[in-house]
Amino acid sequence: MINKTFLGFALGLAVVSSAGGLRAADHQEAPSTRALLAADIGDYYAWHEGSQLNLILTFGTFSAPELPASFDRNVLYGFHFDTSAEADGVSDLDIYARFAQDASGNWGLQVSGVGSTLEGPVETVLSNGQMNAWAGLADDPFFFDQTGFNATVTTGTLSFDPTRDDVAGLNVTAIAIQLPVTGIVSEGGALQTWTTTSSI
Repeated sequence: MINKTFLGFALGLAVVSSAGGLRAADHQEAPSTRALLAADIGDYYAWHEGSQLNLILTFGTFSAPELPASFDRNVLYGFHFDTSAEADGVSDLDIYARFAQDASGNWGLQVSGVGSTLEGPVETVLSNGQMNAWAGLADDPFFFDQTGFNATVTTGTLSFDPTRDDVAGLNVTAIAIQLPVTGIVSEGGALQTWTTTSSI
């Protein structure tokens, strides 16, 4: 099973899609991902601040604050980057993340790629001077007025309320990675980036 979400953008410019279009994340709608919720991509955010590239992948089901994260040793999370001038949709660089448990049942994160590897406990900022990474529960930034959506579909009249967020307060599991932009693409260059999850 492979689940994929795509985001293309040019550094320093507006977000752009690939020739094949922009693919959206699914937030539990895809039947094939329900068999392995930790492989279900929620959203993928990628942006740069100055010289730093920030990547955040959310996955798993929405959960109440008291519920645990969706860690699974059988899922491989891929962050893929097409840096070619022709934007051919073929990955030129990859970063992979995975989870594992120690003998005491404590979860850990491993992130590898772009000549760098990080390993350590979840819910902790890991850093080696080249790359930072973190994984754990986070308040899902996804906003959706489900009530307004249902009313719009039923009545045919737009009924959205920008102050109503029916997923407010729900958590999602996330992986966050930060590294220098130049670790992926040359200054001023463009890239396409997407994520995948696969069973291992």
